[in-house]
Amino acid sequence: MANPENSSEALLKRLQDGGSFNAKQKLMLALKLAFPAMLAQVSTIVMEYIDASMVGHLGANATASIGLVATTTWLFFGITMAATSGFTIQAAQRIGAKDNRGARGIMKQGLIVTLTYSLIMTAIAFVISGFLPQWLSSDAALYSDASRYFLIMMLSLPAFQMNSIAGGLLQASGDMKTPSVLNILSCFLDVVFNALLIFPSGTIGIDGVFSLPGAGLGVPGAALGTAITEYVIGILMLCMLLFRSKEMRLRPNEPLVFNRTELKTALKLAIPVGVEQILVCGAYVMSTYIVAPLGSIAIASHSLSITAESLCYMPGYGISSAASTMIGQSIGAKRIDLARSLAWMNAGLGIGFMTCTGVLMYIFAPQMIGLLSPVPEIRELGTAVLRIEAFAEPLYAAAIVANGAFRGAGDTFVPSLMNFGSMWIIRLPLSWYLSAPMGMGLRGVWIAMCIELCARGTIFLIRLSGKRWVKKLDSGK
Repeated sequence: MANPENSSEALLKRLQDGGSFNAKQKLMLALKLAFPAMLAQVSTIVMEYIDASMVGHLGANATASIGLVATTTWLFFGITMAATSGFTIQAAQRIGAKDNRGARGIMKQGLIVTLTYSLIMTAIAFVISGFLPQWLSSDAALYSDASRYFLIMMLSLPAFQMNSIAGGLLQASGDMKTPSVLNILSCFLDVVFNALLIFPSGTIGIDGVFSLPGAGLGVPGAALGTAITEYVIGILMLCMLLFRSKEMRLRPNEPLVFNRTELKTALKLAIPVGVEQILVCGAYVMSTYIVAPLGSIAIASHSLSITAESLCYMPGYGISSAASTMIGQSIGAKRIDLARSLAWMNAGLGIGFMTCTGVLMYIFAPQMIGLLSPVPEIRELGTAVLRIEAFAEPLYAAAIVANGAFRGAGDTFVPSLMNFGSMWIIRLPLSWYLSAPMGMGLRGVWIAMCIELCARGTIFLIRLSGKRWVKKLDSGK
């Protein structure tokens, strides 16, 4: 029978009240917060696997069309999501300080500001959608599907923004389960909508006993299915935040007040994250630009291998989300030593999990890429690059989880510089050199990626071992 004193709620209350923690309790807190987030991240990647497999059966050009604009799609989603960090970090620290009313005030400001921001980003994406594929590739056969896919995905930005900030605020309060359950639900919805929208009407079952309606939209259908899912889940996530959350739900006696200091702090925290997303995702776009001349098989292999690899590193992002919550609440409670201890424990968990997933990826690379495409050339190339990347997973985990800990502490500027330097100084020049002058093609791009991720993880661990990432908060005690 579970001990109620070891529930995540009880452990977080112990943290806020200044109670002591032994090693077992720290580990239990880390696991209880990380497991739901890991499950949600993995389920999201399973959804992407199914999506990619559906599109992959439309042919190499269909997969390449999505792969061509995928990195730009990540760029817009990344800088939209960055806007949430300035509010979720403050909310976690307020809850750690047992100032739930202050956290709710930050929540209301954050919802309005980020929704407005997402609408502006949607308008920008709408303007460039018709030109983007031509900027990235000379293959005219990809332009139409790539442009329509990007436009439809960008029309879901406001829903994605609300999903991101509502889920982030629930996690900041210590509620990891609700966002996880809704994200798992989104996987099932996305699969259903995609099945109905991508393929034409047909039959399934023995001797075709069940007729399945279908719109037959192809690549645009994949984007439309995801967009509809984002709106459904975004609305549900907002409802859970505003009406069901114990700490964050609306109170009738708490009017909306825009606080200049809190808005400035949100901007100060979010700008480095936003710039980081622009530069890092911009580097992904440049990687696509390097890969594009290698042909449709290389583009498709690159895109599908990224999807396949993500199944291995998404547990790290789940642990990173949990780390942000724990560190944020520890800082709010003025428990600096506990924050450092929990940061290292989460980093160790991430490295352990992703070392295991890296080994599995190396062994099962042919099966992982085989699920995504029936094209033999894509399977062969995808297997080769996944096995290269497997060696980077442990140190990639260190970078992911340490970055989550830094954000929970409000340390966003220096880690952003570290990510920028790693991508633009190491990965991109090395990718170009190995793929073109050295003639290694896509394999060279992934060797460069492996080297860069190992270097990034090393410098993040070096920063985690120091005290500067909590220095400013120490001085405010």
